[in-house]
Amino acid sequence: MHEHFGHHQWWPGETPFEVCAGAILTQNTSWTNVEHAIANLKSAGVLDPRTMFALPEAELAQLIRPAGYFNVKARRLRAFLRVLVEEFHGELEQLFVGDTATVRERLLGINGIGPETADSLLLYAGGHHSFVVDAYTKRIFSRHHWCSAEADYDVVKALCESSLDEKAKTERLDYWQDYHAQLVMVGKHYCRPREPRCEECPLRPLLPH
Repeated sequence: MHEHFGHHQWWPGETPFEVCAGAILTQNTSWTNVEHAIANLKSAGVLDPRTMFALPEAELAQLIRPAGYFNVKARRLRAFLRVLVEEFHGELEQLFVGDTATVRERLLGINGIGPETADSLLLYAGGHHSFVVDAYTKRIFSRHHWCSAEADYDVVKALCESSLDEKAKTERLDYWQDYHAQLVMVGKHYCRPREPRCEECPLRPLLPH
């Protein structure tokens, strides 16, 4: 995958907080829609924890409207911001302090943050070694018989983390970030839900007979 696509600097975002906002906004929508919502937040000058938290929920919802489900996502953003601002003084570094399992449970306790979003925040904004599993990952892995189609999130996550441990810890963060990005590229361009392009896919040599 790396040879085919080259190295990826993923997740898109100029700051860790922008990464966090994007990870929440991208739930059930395309990244293109999220980019429009992020652009609105930047234009309004509110892409900052305290400033965004001070916005009325209805105003925040209108700014993120391009991301879809904007009322739900406004509530989820505010739930995240409430914890960040009221418990951690608006400092992401403080939110992410602790061992990975502890911080992950902290994030999962916030309304609207599930395992995939929590792991995205940990891996891309918090500097924690916590692999992200998404629909692309599960589809690719099940088609290659690396996991069952019914495997739950934690099973696939454990498989990835145990299999991708050959790098030193100093190199592993970038390795896992890039590996997840490579799976996204394969899922988008080749391992599609319908009419997969297996003949052209860089993972074709690994398909079971």
